[in-house]
Amino acid sequence: MNTDITRGTVRARAKEVLLDAVRGLTLAVAVLPLGVAFLVLTLLSVAFVPLGIGLFTTPAILTGVRALADVHRRLAEEWCGVRIPAAYRPMPAKANPWTRTFRLLGDPQVRRDVLWLPVSVTAGFVTALLPALLVFYPVEGFLLAAGLWRPYVSGAGGTYWYAFVPVSDQTSAFGAGGLAAVLAVVAYRFVPRTMKAHFKLGRAVLGGDAELTERVRVLTETRRDAVDTSAAELRRIERDLHDGAQARLVAMGMDLGTIEMLVEHDPAQAKQLLAQARRNSAEALEELRDLVRGIHPPVLAERGLGDAVRALALRLPLPTEVTVELPGRADAPVESAAYFAVSEVLTNAVKHSGADRIWADLHHTDGRLRITVTDNGKGGAAVGAGSGLAGVERRLGTFDGVLAVSSPAGGPTMVTMEIPCVLS
Repeated sequence: MNTDITRGTVRARAKEVLLDAVRGLTLAVAVLPLGVAFLVLTLLSVAFVPLGIGLFTTPAILTGVRALADVHRRLAEEWCGVRIPAAYRPMPAKANPWTRTFRLLGDPQVRRDVLWLPVSVTAGFVTALLPALLVFYPVEGFLLAAGLWRPYVSGAGGTYWYAFVPVSDQTSAFGAGGLAAVLAVVAYRFVPRTMKAHFKLGRAVLGGDAELTERVRVLTETRRDAVDTSAAELRRIERDLHDGAQARLVAMGMDLGTIEMLVEHDPAQAKQLLAQARRNSAEALEELRDLVRGIHPPVLAERGLGDAVRALALRLPLPTEVTVELPGRADAPVESAAYFAVSEVLTNAVKHSGADRIWADLHHTDGRLRITVTDNGKGGAAVGAGSGLAGVERRLGTFDGVLAVSSPAGGPTMVTMEIPCVLS
């Protein structure tokens, strides 16, 4: 059985090596002419900008360069799992040729794309072609060793050089076969790494500080969302206080003033007003407790996220099963964001899913807090403008968190939330 597993592993590895060789050869054949063409066209077009012609040709050519770079990025991720980030600046919808040209020329990502062209047709061409050479060149050595050396020797005038091995007879042909065997072993071991090195070279040039730029953009957006959310929350608190507890306290004060006037002349009426004032005070206290719970639930501060979500589930009208595997506690802001995100998702499930049961799972692994909420409803949930899930995504984004929704028609719906954090 172990022999079968070993053979299967060798076959899979050999298939991967051969596939990488074909891919590398395809890249080398395609990249060299395209790269040279775009490089020459870009230089000529930029040179013609002062004459006015380049204002019309440069945007089109740079768009083609970007398309070529995008293909390289896509193949890098699909073939070798190498992600090459890109951060292009947005272009105005109705920009004139002058604005469009100089916006493109001033874009750092576009400049990196252009810089990548000469690299791709030199070092990139070599690293793409190397896997094919390592795989296919040994075939010639094996043919020489198999006795097919005579046509090579006669065509070369008596001696044919296979790499650094001179082949003139069968003995020297065996030497070529030995070198071919060594090259085959090298190809078996290093071709996948060579292919990945080709794309890492592209990432070094194309990526640059694109990841940092994208990070800054995301942080700017999430900070703006956080500020907007905080402002909306403050307005909600102000409205709830004004319309709820404050109104009841004002009514209670008026009742107490009336009681002072009636306590001696109409004790029965005064007792009724006292009872009304007592009810108003109890209702105002309950509204204040709800308001405080909406700002930061006491159970969250005292007992942590797991127990807070369990308490939240107990108040839902649907049976909700909560599983918690948290060996510690996250920072208070992270716990608060996670709690309100779960609360929003559970509320959506109750209101819109048509489910009769909900499951919530909270655990921490690989430095990330992962929360999954699943319901057996009708499905069809999506993250979009105006949906509660869009607000959840913005809330999580403030902490570099992500939201994923799987909700096919007919259900079930699974909402997964992740926040990078460390537990105490």
